[in-house]
Amino acid sequence: MRTSPVPTTMKAAAVDGFGPPSALRLHELPVPKPRPHEVLIAIHTAGIGTWDTAIRDGSWRGSGAPKFPLVPGVDGAGTVVAKGTRVRRFEVGDTVYAYEFGNPRGGFYAQFAVAAAEHVSLVPKSLDIRAAGAAAATGLTAMQGIDKLELRSRHTILIFGASGAVGTLAVQFAAQRGAYVIATASGTAAQRLVKRLGAKKVIDARKLESIEQLREFAPDGLDRVLALAGGKALERCLDFMHPKGRVVHPNGIEPEPAGRRAFRIRSFDAVASPREFAKLQRRIDSMRIRVPISAVYPLARAADAHRHLDRGHVLGRMVFGVRR
Repeated sequence: MRTSPVPTTMKAAAVDGFGPPSALRLHELPVPKPRPHEVLIAIHTAGIGTWDTAIRDGSWRGSGAPKFPLVPGVDGAGTVVAKGTRVRRFEVGDTVYAYEFGNPRGGFYAQFAVAAAEHVSLVPKSLDIRAAGAAAATGLTAMQGIDKLELRSRHTILIFGASGAVGTLAVQFAAQRGAYVIATASGTAAQRLVKRLGAKKVIDARKLESIEQLREFAPDGLDRVLALAGGKALERCLDFMHPKGRVVHPNGIEPEPAGRRAFRIRSFDAVASPREFAKLQRRIDSMRIRVPISAVYPLARAADAHRHLDRGHVLGRMVFGVRR
């Protein structure tokens, strides 16, 4: 496949110092060059996630001093336009998606981004490139959370925070296992969405009387919980756990679930690797997983996108449409 020559500069949404959403501005930056084990991707779609706000405001710091301008963004999809001398798995022209957290050379809020080849994969056949741009970080997180729970078809699982970017995929992966899925979601639109994705029952965790329905929905107790948010409502739900149950949550949710003697609570970070991407591809293609996208922003409106994110209650995932 023929590709256009790679320019020397690009548009990117970046911050010149940590701060609020208004710190994100459009910059003209040099296009990074791939190192021996990296690929350069012309970004079509970049994911927008709550973790990006921690990068923007400085509450998450990588190793070493930050280098400004700092380009956020941990995942996206596009076309390989150049590759390092030691990259064998990809060719120029391949359509790929990638997940890379804390890359000091810049993230995916840009027209071009570099990523280690082991953190990149061909786009699953059942996803278009826009959905793929929203699915790398969230798909790996959802899948690995379900895997760490060792979920089985006989289990009753509560997915706490089911209408968000990770939760909407986790509901589908849990249903794929044949588990009985109970989801938390607030509002009619959110509840309708998670039911369409495979949840058998939905509760509104903001309402105590709704949480009490867990007595009816899980009379023998919850076997598994994937916690994608924290707080008092989660703690109340955990009161309904089976004594031999398991709780898993990704690192970064606040507050973290309080430790309990009766069951195990474990945290994890999503891991990108060729093996994990291959597993994700099989799961996505076997069930034709849906990736709900609630809003598409241009890079020039990155500050508006983060304001939207900070307001909360985003159904599915927001993305940047970098190229048409």
